[in-house]
Amino acid sequence: MNDHFHEPRPAEPRPAEPRPAEPEPKFRIRARYTDSTITVYQAYRPGIGRPAARAGRFPAAWKRDRMTWIKPSFLWMMYRCGWGTKEGQETVLAVEIDRAGFEWALGHACLSHYVPDLHEDQASWKRQLRESPARVQWDPERDLHHQPLPHRSLQLGLAGEAAARYADDWIVGIEDVTPLAAEVHALVRAGELERATGLLPAERPYPLADGALAHLRA
Repeated sequence: MNDHFHEPRPAEPRPAEPRPAEPEPKFRIRARYTDSTITVYQAYRPGIGRPAARAGRFPAAWKRDRMTWIKPSFLWMMYRCGWGTKEGQETVLAVEIDRAGFEWALGHACLSHYVPDLHEDQASWKRQLRESPARVQWDPERDLHHQPLPHRSLQLGLAGEAAARYADDWIVGIEDVTPLAAEVHALVRAGELERATGLLPAERPYPLADGALAHLRA
């Protein structure tokens, strides 16, 4: 009887273990965007919001001499306007603007509060704040229940030259997303969080050159 020698089979390679998810950076812009535009959110009374959505431009009643705040986070906007239920914020707008304009505003912005590591002293910060056409504040991002998350959401305030550029040059389109806000809110109240999440705008980390936010990280 012949003996047959069988070489041992090579061991099966072990499947790679999934990498743990990297923690969300505390300061990062997350937004819905294309190659040329970024979507930001605002909420107004119907007398301003509805004409703006119809015309794709803000009406004459929109006060361009006041600071206007734009927010790339849909859920933070929902927290701020109470899903479009707060007085004077019943019409929620998704405003698609030129990315070059948005990044110009970031480059010309000052933090809305004093940070010793970023500013020489309080006097220089106050002077910069007065002279800057834009300002930035970072507020805790929110979940579907409006609970604060560990990372921050950008709020960008535009005044003077920045507000004029926003209204006259940067806007590509304006959409009334009040019905979306109401639909997501109804699903949250019904406990259907998976369906509510599926309706949210697809926001992802916004690409910026290294150091572009160095002067704005609190």
